[in-house]
Amino acid sequence: MKRDMRLWLEELTGAPVKKAMPILSFPAIQLMGVTVRELISDSELQARAMELVAARTDSAACVSLMDLSVEAECFGSTVRVSDGEVPTVVGSIVSTEEEAAALEIPPVGSCRTGLYIDGIRKAAGRITDRPVFAGVIGPFSLAARLLDVTEIMIDCYDEPDMVHIVLDKAARFITEYCRAYKEAGADGVIMAEPVTGLLSPSLAGEFSAPYVKRIVEAVQDSSFIVIYHNCGGSAISMTDSILSTGSAAYHFGNAIDMAEMLEKIPAGIPVMGNVDPAGEFRNGTPESIRAAVLKVMNSCCGHRNFVISSGCDVPPLSPWENIEAFFEAVREFYAGQGA
Repeated sequence: MKRDMRLWLEELTGAPVKKAMPILSFPAIQLMGVTVRELISDSELQARAMELVAARTDSAACVSLMDLSVEAECFGSTVRVSDGEVPTVVGSIVSTEEEAAALEIPPVGSCRTGLYIDGIRKAAGRITDRPVFAGVIGPFSLAARLLDVTEIMIDCYDEPDMVHIVLDKAARFITEYCRAYKEAGADGVIMAEPVTGLLSPSLAGEFSAPYVKRIVEAVQDSSFIVIYHNCGGSAISMTDSILSTGSAAYHFGNAIDMAEMLEKIPAGIPVMGNVDPAGEFRNGTPESIRAAVLKVMNSCCGHRNFVISSGCDVPPLSPWENIEAFFEAVREFYAGQGA
């Protein structure tokens, strides 16, 4: 049965004790005794990973793998895979406007997208006590992987038409990918648009926000929502264009002051973040992550629309004692508030 996801967001932010919602999936490899390489290649393992995380944590929702190489691989990009790290894209496949025009939009289901969709289908059928979110890349971040992250920053000035051609194709593919997740039973997607955080506000308004908005308008409804993620340090300066996407909720990384960001976002819009995933979840200690969680919550929980989360995807080899310390610190905060 489909959830009313707008109501879910209202209940999540309106609760006196809000459940945390970290982007947490890859660390399940430690519980399962498998590698990242095995996890990204097997839909049953992916579903099982989500089940284990749901069983072990009191998270507000269950989130699938935030693997930002999947979509680029479908277009033909080379992907570097290892046993302990999230896959990465190597090189570029488009460098001219002619190559951009000739770039074919792959069918959804090709390469590993079919596995990921099947993983969500299985997870959504088994996890019924909370929403299930799939992970997708944002259009500018996908275009940056096809054109090269460094080159696209120059191309936005020197070859804007080429960038727009690639963005149009990226947005069309991501739209169909989201629709496939929706059909598979996902309650929404977390759309990661991290490369946009490297742009100026004006460039973000031209090259990212309109394409994100197009996808949101095509797929978002009462039973399926888009949570927009941007972990760039300049996200605060591009708040207007980010909000123009019409996403149901927003998720920000630890490069920004979350309290400052909350001052710029209307109180009715859910905002999530932003405990450092690398510095704390992966490389911190239970004591340091407790301090980090309490610091963020003390500065941000005066805003009714704030939900504590990781600043980005929690790395695969993050110690589970740190992850558990995160949830314990959330409970400690609310207990201290008398909630």
